[in-house]
Amino acid sequence: MPKRALLSVSDKTGLVDFAKSLVAAGYELISTGGTATALRGAGLTVADISEVTGFPEMLDGRVKTLHPKVHGGLLFLRDNEEHRKQAQAHDIAPIDLVVVNLYPFEQTIGKPDVTLEHAIENIDIGGPSMLRSAAKNYRSVTVITDPADYAVVAGEISAQGDTTLATRERLAAKVFRTTGYYDALIANYLAQRLPEPEAFPETFALPLRRAQSLRYGENPHQAAALYGPFPRHFQQLHGKELSYNNLIDINAAVRLIREFTSAPPTVAILKHTNPCGLGSAPTLAEAWDKAYATAPPRRSSSPRFSAKSSSPRLSIPTRSHFSPRRKTCASCSTAKRPCPRPVSKSAPRPAIRFWSSAAIPISSRPPTGKS
Repeated sequence: MPKRALLSVSDKTGLVDFAKSLVAAGYELISTGGTATALRGAGLTVADISEVTGFPEMLDGRVKTLHPKVHGGLLFLRDNEEHRKQAQAHDIAPIDLVVVNLYPFEQTIGKPDVTLEHAIENIDIGGPSMLRSAAKNYRSVTVITDPADYAVVAGEISAQGDTTLATRERLAAKVFRTTGYYDALIANYLAQRLPEPEAFPETFALPLRRAQSLRYGENPHQAAALYGPFPRHFQQLHGKELSYNNLIDINAAVRLIREFTSAPPTVAILKHTNPCGLGSAPTLAEAWDKAYATAPPRRSSSPRFSAKSSSPRLSIPTRSHFSPRRKTCASCSTAKRPCPRPVSKSAPRPAIRFWSSAAIPISSRPPTGKS
């Protein structure tokens, strides 16, 4: 009996090429709705899910795959004689591979004009159910929820006719992370809409995506990664990849700036979370001059950041040779005599670089999310 693959996706990136690789390996394709239409449009032969279940899609598509012939085909243990007998008695054929990604609930609730009704209709029910059934039986079933995994699966099937147990186990773990994250988003969205949200619920879910890997952790020999919506609020303009300590400095700078939300544009300079300079002025450039005058930073190649706000992004300058504190330049500091060269505020000046510190030019209304 040929192997069967069930494909039902919202994100159709790479779908057709992956499906073609399955057909080339001898798989039969089962699909639903728009996914089936896309596959047929590419010239592939596809069986509708209703042909497998014997029931049509119903309730505006809310019920499509919730059927024993789908979940039985995913869950029965292939090496269990009693399971095989029951499957045969009820005409349940095995489903060997599942490709499902979920309704875009996260993107939907991120829209400013989303309604509760629209959000609810983007809560996927059948998708997570199939993913969980397939992942539970990963010893026999390959399950994919991320198009990034198509190449690995296609390569293994092409080379040896099936995926390895190690790959199936890894993909199963990924499924449960995905469905856990998805459910947490839904739970938090609905809880926030309650007239009186519970301050301290019995359980608490914190859904976070990895924003980026970091150069190192608190110390150079430690690995680290950043999770959460940091990229929504900050953009790295240049410099090396961030480290954990850079982020701690940025967080401290933002918290300091928030104490000046009613003030004009404000600039904070920090080193190892310690404030070294602070300035408020009608413009960010003037605020920078005030902050810089209190503690000029050292030269370095550490990253510089600009908060994403309504204010224009500035490449804040610094005087190329002048030290406000000593009134001398680098070439004159050893002799401890006044610098003979005049300082021109209009002359071209290099971009700021900091040594393990963060300068955050932020408008008087900083971003609302935590760094």
